[in-house]
Amino acid sequence: MELLERFAAGDLEAFEALFRQHQRDVYAWTLRIVRDSGIAEDLTVETFWRIYRARERFDPVAGNFRAWARRIATNAALDHLRHAHRETELPEDYPAATGGDTAVRTEVRTHIRQAFLKLPAKYRLVATLALIEDEPYDEIAQAVGISAALVKVRVFRAVRMLRKKLNSLGVEATTK
Repeated sequence: MELLERFAAGDLEAFEALFRQHQRDVYAWTLRIVRDSGIAEDLTVETFWRIYRARERFDPVAGNFRAWARRIATNAALDHLRHAHRETELPEDYPAATGGDTAVRTEVRTHIRQAFLKLPAKYRLVATLALIEDEPYDEIAQAVGISAALVKVRVFRAVRMLRKKLNSLGVEATTK
């Protein structure tokens, strides 16, 4: 508690201590969203810069620093997703059709990546966290600053948009 109060009052040593305590968590969270270690490192620095600048708005008594830091990291990552058109990498073990021609599977994965990149940033963010990273809706909601119900709606809409785009590319998007 004292550390958080000192941080909110502008104590640089308290900020450095919080940075050391939470740097890995912020980096890991950001990496889950942007899927690129270099960008995640840059966004972690950006997140802590934003945290330091917003320190006066943090309530050390009622606040949860970890949740607050994740929310700021999420906003930084969302800003990045909105302005960058880099490829979001799907993990290699992401569920894919088994069997069949390797070239066809590669083509399908390419179409999935392309469709995923065309999602609006707010949908790509929740889809990445919910569908790829398997994060609980409540955690996503807290980090994004929306309700868990809205997270579910956005995931549903993202899946619907993905199916529509994949169908237009000639890829049958079915569920098991």
